[in-house]
Amino acid sequence: MTKTAALRVEEVRLRFGGVVALDGPSFTIEPGHIVGLIGPNGAGKTTLFNCISRLYQPDSGRIGFGEVDLLALPAAGIAEAGIARTFQNIGLFPTMTVLENVLTGAYSRTGAGFLRTALGLPPTRAEERAERENAWELLDSMQLAHLGAEPAGNLPYGTLKRVELARALMQRPALLMLDEPANGLIHEEVLELAETVRALRNERGFSVLLVEHHMAMVMAISDRVVVLNFGRKVTEGVPAEVAAHPEVVEAYLGGAA
Repeated sequence: MTKTAALRVEEVRLRFGGVVALDGPSFTIEPGHIVGLIGPNGAGKTTLFNCISRLYQPDSGRIGFGEVDLLALPAAGIAEAGIARTFQNIGLFPTMTVLENVLTGAYSRTGAGFLRTALGLPPTRAEERAERENAWELLDSMQLAHLGAEPAGNLPYGTLKRVELARALMQRPALLMLDEPANGLIHEEVLELAETVRALRNERGFSVLLVEHHMAMVMAISDRVVVLNFGRKVTEGVPAEVAAHPEVVEAYLGGAA
């Protein structure tokens, strides 16, 4: 895993029966950049997202991350390649504390096997202590440390979204994939989350692929924006250029607008 890897999506195509889900979109996420992936419902955003994270296998095309051919990896190999993702629906464990939930994000890269962990052997305990320190540091940087001992089920939805983000970051990703992180948040929480993502990117140097319907968040933090519609790329550019593109205006506001 490297912090200098670029993600390259090249002519990816995928059909579900007679439905064309992806019709050859191509784009690149440069190291350290935030790229927003937008489009109307059914545009292919989540499908492409799932191809990159290996939940779907495209019919053709290439997806590379640095020197790694992601399409040659199993889904379990994505974390090892340096990629972490969140999901639209929160998948935290409600009876576990915030700290315990965040620590589950580190298991994909720790060296302790199940038996060593169960027996609590010394190298495992040392590794766990180090990861706990890392988790507390991350929670502190996200203003969540005061909730570390709180069961996740006791917390409001907006806070849980930030805990889920912290769990993904425990993988120390080079690429963080965010699948509609603002879903269900009120306006103030969206702005807070956007600033958190941008600050963490600046601090830790990872890249971000952001799939999001909340245009204010996308336009505020993205270095570039890619627009999909009917599975194909409509346009790509800096936020101001994309927002003024005629096809984007029509897709979101309708031809009359």
